[in-house]
Amino acid sequence: MTNDLTPPVSLRFDEMALAAPILKAIIEVGYETPSPIQAESIPLLLDGHDLLGQAQTGTGKTAAFALPLLSRIDSSQAYPQLLVLAPTRELAIQVAEAMQTYARHLPGFHVLPIYGGQSMGQQLRQLERGVQVVVGTPGRVLDHLGRGTLDLSRLKAVVLDEADEMLRMGFIDDVDEILSHTPPERQVALFSATMPAPIRRIAMRHLHDPVEVKIAAKTSTVEAITQRYWQVRGLHKLDALTRILEVTDFDAMIIFVRTKIVTEELAEKLEARGYEAAALNGDLNQQQRERTIERLKDGKLDIVVATDVAARGLDVPRISHVVNYDIPNDTESYVHRIGRTGRAGRTGEAILFVAPREKRMLYAIEQATRQRIEPMQLPTRNEIVDRRIDQFKRQISETIESQELNFFRELMEAFQNEQALDMEDVAAALAYLVQKDQPLQPEIEDIPPESERRSPERSDRGREREGGRERGGRERFNVSSDREMRRYRIEVGREHGVQPKNIVGAIANEIGLDSNFIGNISIRDHFTLLDLPEGMPADSFTHLKGVRVCGRPLNISLDTGGSPRDYERSERKPYADHRGGRAEGSRERPRSNTEGANYRSAEPRERSDSAPHYERGLGRESSRETYRETSRDTSRDYERGVGRESSRDSNRAIPRETTRDTGRERTERSNDRANERSGGYRERTERTDANRSSNQGAARSERTAKPQEGFAGRDKPKPSGFRDDKPKRSHKGKANTSNSSGDKPPRRKLSLKPTNKK
Repeated sequence: MTNDLTPPVSLRFDEMALAAPILKAIIEVGYETPSPIQAESIPLLLDGHDLLGQAQTGTGKTAAFALPLLSRIDSSQAYPQLLVLAPTRELAIQVAEAMQTYARHLPGFHVLPIYGGQSMGQQLRQLERGVQVVVGTPGRVLDHLGRGTLDLSRLKAVVLDEADEMLRMGFIDDVDEILSHTPPERQVALFSATMPAPIRRIAMRHLHDPVEVKIAAKTSTVEAITQRYWQVRGLHKLDALTRILEVTDFDAMIIFVRTKIVTEELAEKLEARGYEAAALNGDLNQQQRERTIERLKDGKLDIVVATDVAARGLDVPRISHVVNYDIPNDTESYVHRIGRTGRAGRTGEAILFVAPREKRMLYAIEQATRQRIEPMQLPTRNEIVDRRIDQFKRQISETIESQELNFFRELMEAFQNEQALDMEDVAAALAYLVQKDQPLQPEIEDIPPESERRSPERSDRGREREGGRERGGRERFNVSSDREMRRYRIEVGREHGVQPKNIVGAIANEIGLDSNFIGNISIRDHFTLLDLPEGMPADSFTHLKGVRVCGRPLNISLDTGGSPRDYERSERKPYADHRGGRAEGSRERPRSNTEGANYRSAEPRERSDSAPHYERGLGRESSRETYRETSRDTSRDYERGVGRESSRDSNRAIPRETTRDTGRERTERSNDRANERSGGYRERTERTDANRSSNQGAARSERTAKPQEGFAGRDKPKPSGFRDDKPKRSHKGKANTSNSSGDKPPRRKLSLKPTNKK
């Protein structure tokens, strides 16, 4: 798909065969030297080639296709000649504005952006009037095609801008459908930051012998951006952002977060701290979104808190800083984020907040950008104090230079004479009054610097030793010994399918709390108890109430069932798992689903084949005999929801015995029952053989004695390993405790209850 039609990069715009009105417009804009993607793409598109362009965002792709294709427009013909497909409304508006700027000297030229959220009637009126260029999102373009209000039969060219983003947003099938409505002789230009397989399939199907232009990553605008990261520590995420804002000289800033609700909450918090901030997310209607962007461009707004999709295509030259408040899910999103700054030859700065568990993504981003991201230290208290004092002095100097102060000077002189005060004391009192809401010496503590940076391999091994994950694959949640914890309850439990990792992930991602600060977790049937640090902000809990895990809202609340220390004693006793767990003294939780105290001892146990089933609460014996053993304790079985008695007969509603004895006793009892059944079967087999060889009278006599065969058979030799310590029973269900032979040891007595007692 590549060939040698690559022009020299040293070409200037006036040396290209652009139309005179287009060249005049770009000179007025101030363009002189094309970017690499422009230098390679413009001559190819002017010659009519199909183009497959791969370049990062912010490299000038819009001008790369707009300038040559506008040069081929016949502005005297009022029908669509150029169609540009963009993934978002913002990008569609941006491209349409650029088209209008470049074609300002083309007589009779009209460009129309069409996208969802805009009045359909307005779009229909402009289409009826006649336009040469249509810039739209795939969904709205398909809508017009279905209505028959958009005619693409005389289209000269189609541009797919940011095709990889359209693929990610699920528009690729719509793009395929739209291209099928275009004439086969039209020219196609496809631009994408990446080139995944589905994009290449689209290119092979709809592009005719395309020329591939690929701009190496080293020419990306990332080189013009200073990148740093700060490792998130506990509850200090918002405080860290505030400190950065206070000591950083920025013109405009975009703060990226993951969810819509966080955009609104964070913007409100920043406004409360004195910053001009606003949220930008998908819940805003188009008029609100456009108004927010205009305020940012005009300097009436300094900070925008946005999601990835909402900020896609946002091009505001005054954006000098990008803060990744939440780390992106992939490296491509990171490149798109920081591409909002450092545009058009400017420099920019990108700051990334990284939690310890997100270090692997940090290294992946470094590989994708081919740059090392250096750690940063947060401003100290002294630096913040110095910054506030400098700003205060500067405000005083600017006020003296720019304001008329005669009235206030006379007022202060009169006050000084009346009170016989020094002017320094008066000035100090005024300074105190002015800075009362924001003191020059805030009562804040320094956040400790990050420890030495570790490689991902070493970090993983350290996590295994320090409590991240045990060899057996079991999650561990350790609590810092010097941090006070509170126990909370969330309304999702075992029956909803929740696991510890679901809870930790939800809390860590939604409120920015590092997983190291999440303590003990106890999952019950219908709810879960967990320990969180004391002193967390109230708005964090307000947000967590609506967070859904396993389809259920957490509805977190303070648990009043006991202190965290009591809970820790009952949940985290020393325990060793017989399948290869930790040694005695470990603080990890047992692998059993049972809750509460009285765990099994950690000594090795003998097990029969059925023993593992008992340990997991499976394969319990359901005796068919006419009695049930009295339960010792049913609390553990009832917590797990197994072994419940549902009989309506009060005489049979005695809960079955729970398995709280040792594993050896349970194994022996299981063997006893198995051997009893085995012995009875052998006795019946021997009698059957004897009956076949005896006379009819002997057979009748044998059948007469049959009701006690099962008990009489116990006097015969038993298989190896069989314990002869069970009481005999008569056919009436009574225990026979007599010791007829003196050489036998006394049998253990059991309290047996009949099925029907009258």
